[in-house]
Order: sequence, then structure tokens, then C-alpha cells
Amino acid sequence: VRLVESGGGPVQTEGSLRLSCAVSGLTPGTYCLAWFRQAPGKEREWVATVEKNGRPTYAGDVQGRFHVSQDDAGMTHYLRLNGPKPDDTAMYYCAASDLSFCDAASRPFEYKYWGQGTQVTVSS
Repeated sequence: VRLVESGGGPVQTEGSLRLSCAVSGLTPGTYCLAWFRQAPGKEREWVATVEKNGRPTYAGDVQGRFHVSQDDAGMTHYLRLNGPKPDDTAMYYCAASDLSFCDAASRPFEYKYWGQGTQVTVSS
């Protein structure tokens, strides 16, 4: 199993950025997919979870600003950051889990597979 994030970089607060997470070794529709982020000196923070049927759940502080999607094959997942804030600056990770029920799983220990992360830096 391999997860590879890409698409990070610098972005301004009035801009938009789309992160990608390419998944291999897992069958689409059989795993939970989540996005986390970690800023320097802070704990890893949950951003969003995508259920096996594609339904997303977002953390409160990104609800309405971030949007998850996936390609038709279900092998690449996306996280779009719209109008990011400087506080959104962090390393962003995607993670996958083979939980029987995702139930918007939001704790890092619930995810078995992780990508290497992609850095997002927001400036005003």
C-alpha cells in the first residue's frame, strides 16, 4: 500500500490550492480516507474523512472552505483549500484505513497507511 501526496506549496489567503493523494495497493471503495495536518510544535490535526461511499465529513474550522473529491477511478483523492488562512499553514497528510465502518474516523491511530506529507504555506 502506498499513498503519495502532492500539490503543496505557497498560497495566498485569497487563493486556492489543490492537494492530491494517489493511492495504490488498495481497492477503491473499500477503505476510509482522511486528511490530517500538522503545524510545527502542534499535534496532528484531523481535517476531513471520506467514507467508503465517498461522503465527506469536515472538521469545523475547515467546513465550507475545504473540499474533498476524487477521480472517477477512486484512486486519487483531492483536498482543495479555498481562501486559506495563515493558520492553515501545515504539513498535510492523507491516510487510509481498513476500518469496517469509517464513521468519520478522526484519530490518527485509526489509520494504518500514511503518505509522506506535502507542505502548505499560507501568506496574507
